[in-house]
Amino acid sequence: MSNSIRHRYEFIFLFDCENGNPNGDPDAGNTPRIDPQDMRGLVSDVAIKRRIRNYVQLAKGNESPNSIYIQNATNLNTQIAVAHEQANKKLPEFEKGKSRASKEQVDSARKWMCENFFDVRTFGAVMSTGANAGQVRGPIQIAFAKSKEPVMQLDISMTRMAVADTDSGNLKSSEDYKNWEAQQPEDKMRTFGRKSIIPYGLFVGKAFASAHLAEQTGFSPDDLKLFVEALLNMYEQDRSSSKGMMTTRAVYAVKHVGTDNVAEQRERQAKLGCCPAQLLFEKVVKVKLKEGKQFPRSFEDYEVVIDESVVPKGVELLKFPDDMEKLC
Repeated sequence: MSNSIRHRYEFIFLFDCENGNPNGDPDAGNTPRIDPQDMRGLVSDVAIKRRIRNYVQLAKGNESPNSIYIQNATNLNTQIAVAHEQANKKLPEFEKGKSRASKEQVDSARKWMCENFFDVRTFGAVMSTGANAGQVRGPIQIAFAKSKEPVMQLDISMTRMAVADTDSGNLKSSEDYKNWEAQQPEDKMRTFGRKSIIPYGLFVGKAFASAHLAEQTGFSPDDLKLFVEALLNMYEQDRSSSKGMMTTRAVYAVKHVGTDNVAEQRERQAKLGCCPAQLLFEKVVKVKLKEGKQFPRSFEDYEVVIDESVVPKGVELLKFPDDMEKLC
């Protein structure tokens, strides 16, 4: 697809959480995720992509070509069926509950999904269920984010000044509920709850953009700008008491542009890249505690050092939102 991005990118983004649960672990009572080896906080790629999807859905009104495929409480097979109806004019035949879609039908449905859903052409998707629209490997891949310092889990107890307990099988009307309530002692009309939080954590996220995979999904420069816009604003529109105060603090990227004097060869270099990804993550952008700070409680306790002297030839360092127009 000709309008796809033409350069490889690596992103590093900083976000923090104050008095909240940045990403609950359902296998641990929804307490904050923590690496048990070094006690640093973790935020999964799935949690980050959910916030990006939520922002795009709000910002673009969930309308094509920026609709969101993976939404809360929906059946993914519904959209796959719509894709076949739009691209192939009908659903494929089924045999013993399994789609008999031809390769041409699958390819047409997959192309339609990429053209209409931002998250499909960005992150990819497994769409081989239901009527079958194949699979897409997305050009944007996101790693687990990890906190710079160990975080402390706090289990906070609190009182709820009401209850939701009744023998509902014996209560037939609202008057029955009121009578039951009037008969209860006051101390029986309160319950206790718990919240798991961390006092503070600064997290470092990493993301990658592949120009080669972008060609397969049609991921365009406008899509890349929307992705960065979502990184910058994903927590501003996703507030909740459980998350505390979460904020994106900074977003940086390296853009591979190539070094060769021959335009065709330079274009190949820009797609393949001119240096390892870890150069940005380990050498160019460094995040460290300020002198004298041992237990960080705010972003002001950190210093972000940008060392542009180690950026090699063929690579540009971008800082957002200032360099948004350089994305292509």
